[in-house]
Amino acid sequence: MTARPGLRVRVDGAPAEAFELRTEWAEADPGWSVRISVAYVGAAPVDASLLVEAVVPDADDPWWLIPGTFYGENRPAENTRAFPRFRAGARSDAEHGALISDTWEFRADRAATPAVFVWAGEGRGGLALAADETTALGLTGLGLSHDAGTGEATLALRFPYREYPVTYYGDARPRPADASTHRFEPGSTATVTVRVFELGADRHAYAPVLRALHAEAAPSSSLEPWLEVATAADLTAEGLLAWHYDPDPGVLLETVGFDREVSGRDGLTVDRQAMHVGWVSGIPWAYALLAHGLRTGRTDEVDAARRVIDFITAELSPSGTFWGVWYREHGWTQSWTELKRGLHSRTLAEATLFLIRAQTLDTHDRWERAVRSNLDAVVARQRADGNLGSVHHAETGEVLSWSGASGLTWTAALVEAADRDERYLPAALAAGRYYEAFVDREFLHGAPEDVDLAPTSEDGYAAVMAYVALHRATGDAHWLDVARRAADWMLTFRYSYDVRFPPHTLLGAYGFRTRGADTASPSNQHLHAYGLVCTAELRELSAALGDPHYAERADETLACFRQFIAREDGDFNAYRGMVSERYYQTACFQPKGMLLTLSHAWSVGVTLLACEQTLADERAAS
Repeated sequence: MTARPGLRVRVDGAPAEAFELRTEWAEADPGWSVRISVAYVGAAPVDASLLVEAVVPDADDPWWLIPGTFYGENRPAENTRAFPRFRAGARSDAEHGALISDTWEFRADRAATPAVFVWAGEGRGGLALAADETTALGLTGLGLSHDAGTGEATLALRFPYREYPVTYYGDARPRPADASTHRFEPGSTATVTVRVFELGADRHAYAPVLRALHAEAAPSSSLEPWLEVATAADLTAEGLLAWHYDPDPGVLLETVGFDREVSGRDGLTVDRQAMHVGWVSGIPWAYALLAHGLRTGRTDEVDAARRVIDFITAELSPSGTFWGVWYREHGWTQSWTELKRGLHSRTLAEATLFLIRAQTLDTHDRWERAVRSNLDAVVARQRADGNLGSVHHAETGEVLSWSGASGLTWTAALVEAADRDERYLPAALAAGRYYEAFVDREFLHGAPEDVDLAPTSEDGYAAVMAYVALHRATGDAHWLDVARRAADWMLTFRYSYDVRFPPHTLLGAYGFRTRGADTASPSNQHLHAYGLVCTAELRELSAALGDPHYAERADETLACFRQFIAREDGDFNAYRGMVSERYYQTACFQPKGMLLTLSHAWSVGVTLLACEQTLADERAAS
C-alpha cells in the first residue's frame, strides 16, 4: 500500500473551535476507509455541514467523473441542450446562468454511485472519494472544483449536501443554490465513513472501484421484484397491445396517460399520436410483442406486431432508410433533431437491428427489402475512417452531422445481417475501429435524439451491443475487451444502491428499490429501464469473459423493473400492463419520489424484450 492521500476535514458554517474532529484510517481493498467523528462542544445548537476534501495538484486538464451525473467537461461546447458543464476559470454569474462553472456540488442521489473521481490530465493519475448516499448527517453531497491559478483539482464530500453554484432541474433555467445543513446539538457526536482511492493513469481505473462499491452496497440494497419473469412478460405484452397498439393505421403510440379522463388543452386525449420507427416506439417493441405472441400462441399479438412492422416498412424515406417519426396529423417525417429533414442514426439503426431479428422469427419479403435498403444506404455513406454518420437527410441521403457516436448502433445491425451481403461485416469492423476511440476516451455521446451530444446511458447500451456483436462474429479477443470496457462505462449509470425516498411519496410508499436502475443521462436525471435492451448481450459478455458480474448486473436491472408494472387497473393509479418511463430519484423535473404518469411504448416493450430473452435463456439451459 502506498502512502495514503491527504484529506482536509472541517466544519463549514460554524466556528472551528466548537468542534472536535477525529479521523481513523484503515486499509481497504481497494483504497482506504476513513472514519470521521464530529463532536460538537458548543453551548447552543448550530446549523452547519461537514466538508471532506482531497486535492490533486498540477491538474492542468482535469477529467471528472461522478457516475451518471458528470463525465469530463460533461457537456460538449457544441451541444445545444443546456445542463451542467465544467470549464476552467468559469466563475461569473453569467457563466453560472448558462450552467457553466469550474466548481460544482450536487446532492448524492443524482449519482448512480455516490462517488467523485478526478484525473490530473491525459496519461496521469488521480483520486476518488465515496460515501453512502445518506449518513447520520443527512443526504450526502458530491463536489468538484478547479483553481486555474494554482492548477489544483479538488474533490469534496459534504455532509449534508449543497447544490452549488446553481441547482439543475432538468432545463436551461438554473435554480438557486441549495444549501442543506445539519443541526448539531451540544454534546452530540456524529460519525461518517469516507472511502478514498488512488487512481492509475488509465481513465478506466474507475471500474474496479465501482465494482467494489457495488459489492459493498448490494447486501443492504435488496432486490424485490413484484412479479415472476413469465408473469411480467404476459402483463407487458397485454399492456402493449391494450394501451399502445392502434390498428388504424397499425402503430404503437409512444405515450398513453395513466388517467384516461385527463385531456390536453385542446380537449383531446393526452396520448401522443406519434410513433418513432425505433427507440421510443416502433419495430424493437413490435419485435418483443411478436416473440411473446409466437411463444404463447397469442395470434392477436402476432397480428398486431406484424401490422406495426408492415406499416413501418411499407414506406421508406426517399434516401432509402426508414423515416424517423410518424404523426397522425401529417404522416412520416424527420427525427427529433434541429437539422432540417434529419434522420437520426441510432433510431434508424435500432429499428433495422430489430427488424433483422424479427425476420428470424417471421420471414417477410417486404421486411427483408427494408433491411437491405437501410444497410445499403448507410454503407454507401460510410466515411473512409469508418464513421457511419449521426444524422442523415431524408431526401438526399447527405450526412448532415458526423458528430458523436450515434452511428455506432449500425454496427450490431451490420453484423447480424452479414450473411446477406459481403460488404456488411467489413463496414461493421471499420465502424468498430472508428468508434472505439469514444470507448477509450470514456466519453460516448449522442445516441438519443432528444439530448443532442450529451453522454448518456443509451450510448453505453449501443456500444455493448455493437462490440459484443463484433466479438461474436470474429472471435477476436480485442473486441471482447472493448465490449468489457464499454459495459463498465455503461454501468457507471446503473444505481448500485437503494435511494431513500420520503415515505409519503409514491415511490416511498411502494418501497421502490433503485438498485439496478439506470439514470438516463446527466441531462435527463431520472431513472429509466432502457438498459434492459442489452440484457442478452451482457449475459453473452459474461459467458465469453468467464466473469459473472455483467450477467448479474443485467439480472439486477430486470429485477428492478419487475417493479411498477401495473398488476391490475388502479395499481399506482395506472391500468393493467402499463409501465412508466420516469422514476424521479432526485430533485430533477419533478420532486423526488414521484412517478411519471404516462405509460411509454418503449418502457413496456423493453421490459417485455428482456423477459422474453430471459425465458429463452431458461429454455435453452433446460
